[in-house]
Amino acid sequence: MVPGDWQQVATIYKEGIATGIATFESKVPSYDQWDAAHIKSCRLIAELDSTTVGWASLSPVSSRCVYGGVAEVSVYVGKKAWGNGVGKTLMHQLIRESEKNGYWTLQSGIFPENKASIQLHEKVGFRFLGKREKVGKTVTGIWKDNLLFERRSQVVGID
Repeated sequence: MVPGDWQQVATIYKEGIATGIATFESKVPSYDQWDAAHIKSCRLIAELDSTTVGWASLSPVSSRCVYGGVAEVSVYVGKKAWGNGVGKTLMHQLIRESEKNGYWTLQSGIFPENKASIQLHEKVGFRFLGKREKVGKTVTGIWKDNLLFERRSQVVGID
């Protein structure tokens, strides 16, 4: 992903927000805001016929150095590409990129209603850790649970 991809990435992000089950975010941030919050070495897009149909990225979970190898996953697939394996392809590549960059743990917080995301994460080796009850509130004032999934690298060793 490069800055020139942002318009198509933002469109897909907006579609995800509109589902009400992809994120607590209520609006797409500016590119500068998004850029500052995501790890530069692990940003991907999936293209079909020169059109971005999905994207994935990592964000640090903490600024503390002890968590330097732990990152949170974002993966979004445009509506027109749902069910075509785009998410799985992005996730496999994101895992490879994360390991090349020294990340030993990837985590995701997923709304319980987002069955497709849960299945995707399980297919690529994430395990369910637990449920954080009413961890955040939507812009409409609804408290939501979040399921925590984790994937430990088999390549980046934990001594």
